[in-house]
Amino acid sequence: MGGVSGAVNTADRAERVPKQDRSRATRQRLLEAAVACLAERGWAGSTVSVVAEHAGVSRGAAQHHFPTREDLFTAAVEYVAEERSEALRALFPEGAAADDRRAVVAALVDLYTGPLFRAALHLWVAASNEEQLRGRVTELEARVGRESHRIAVDLLGADERRPGARETVQGLLDMARGLGLANLLTDDGTRRERVVEQWARLLTQALDGEGD
Repeated sequence: MGGVSGAVNTADRAERVPKQDRSRATRQRLLEAAVACLAERGWAGSTVSVVAEHAGVSRGAAQHHFPTREDLFTAAVEYVAEERSEALRALFPEGAAADDRRAVVAALVDLYTGPLFRAALHLWVAASNEEQLRGRVTELEARVGRESHRIAVDLLGADERRPGARETVQGLLDMARGLGLANLLTDDGTRRERVVEQWARLLTQALDGEGD
């Protein structure tokens, strides 16, 4: 009997693993769909039904993972934050060249004008009106903001002991965010290139003291 029991337990475990994998895959699809819907349709157009259809799952399956719309998009907030952090860390996996600040500025601007930022922006707008989202969004954005600043400092080789260095780096991130907002209305790539060139020059002057 022990042999039969052991075989049944093994079969049960083998069956559970694929189910767990499928469950994780479904959850991942829903989160990705939620982010995509936010970027494409905004908060008002991103209902649970719309997200479920986009993910290719039933509404019932979506509600199994996320019983309410707030549950779904609170999880999407965290997913967006994690994805943006991963994207930041992956910009220069082996570090940026010390003399190539333009590449760093361009990469940061590209990140802030991409779909992850667009989705995050829709979450900010939703959080300003949805009390259940506001605290979570504020907390995660603060975390991503700190990490963005730290990574930018490392990539730019900025010495924050130098007066004004910290504010200069933060100014770059604020500028990149502003370009991301402008990109919602029109893709002004030519102007953005000129801005990147100028900011790279200003950063070199401010961080290395050229022109002092």
